[in-house]
This record gives sequence, structure tokens and C-alpha cells, in this order.
Amino acid sequence: MTEIEERLASSERDAENLQEQVIAFIRSFGLLRPDNTPCGQPLSVSEAHALRELSRLDGCSQTELGNVLQLEKSTISRLVNQLKDKGWVERDRDPDDGRAVRLRLTAQGQRVAGQVAASRAAYFARIVEGIPPTERDGVITAFQTVVKALESNDQSAGDGSQDERFRP
Repeated sequence: MTEIEERLASSERDAENLQEQVIAFIRSFGLLRPDNTPCGQPLSVSEAHALRELSRLDGCSQTELGNVLQLEKSTISRLVNQLKDKGWVERDRDPDDGRAVRLRLTAQGQRVAGQVAASRAAYFARIVEGIPPTERDGVITAFQTVVKALESNDQSAGDGSQDERFRP
């Protein structure tokens, strides 16, 4: 086997191992349960993330929220409507631009966001306790590296270099 063939084989093995570990993470973390967050709250993961960001970005636009959550316009529109229907979000006119709408958490939404944040903090504290102290920095660095690789891959997705995405 040539050096190039060995590198390709090694890269393929690494990609397969990464895939298996990501699948195991997704399952262990509870991301396949659509009606509960991994920390056990009775709402979807996207709702929990939206509440988190809305509590940090009070008065943001729907577009801004969609950008932060990396969701398409139609998906963020449905998500905001779900949150509004639950009484967690309200839409207010932007005082500087009467055509624009700003999203804000209602009092009930603030309570739910606070409960989810507390639950999330406790859940991650338990996870950290399960990681040996000498390995914690390495785990965080590994996650940061994977996130950067994912972001880089997403940016190149529109240039034709990535396989066509599955569409049933």
C-alpha cells in the first residue's frame, strides 16, 4: 500500500469511528426524544434553544433568532408560532421601524426559560462529574474542534463539493 493509500484508509477509518461516536453521543444525550430535552424538560430541543437565546437576546428579530439557531426561515417561523401558541413568546413592533417585529419572552416564557436553564446547568454538572478532571479540558477542546469542522463543512455545502442531501 502506498503512503497516499494508507492516509486514505486511515482517514476513512477515522471518519467511520467519528460517525459511530457521534451516533452514540446523539443517542446517549437523548437527542432522539422529540418531546423532551436531554435534561428532561417536557419541550423540544429546538424550543429549549430558542428560549435560551430569547432570554439572552431580548427583543431580537425572527431572522436574528433563525441565524443564531441556524434554522431556515420556514422552520424558525413554525418554531416561533409554537412558542407563541404556548404563551412563551410575544411579538412587538420595533419602535424604530414600524414594519419590523421584535420577539420577547412573556413572563411565563421567562419562567420556563429559567427552569430549563437550571435543569440544563444541573445536567451538565452531572456530566462533568463523570469526566475525570484531568480529561475535562481535552473533552471541551475536542468538542470545539468538532464544532469548527462542522461549521467549515456547512460553509462549503453550497459550493457543490458536498454530496446531495437526502430528500425523501
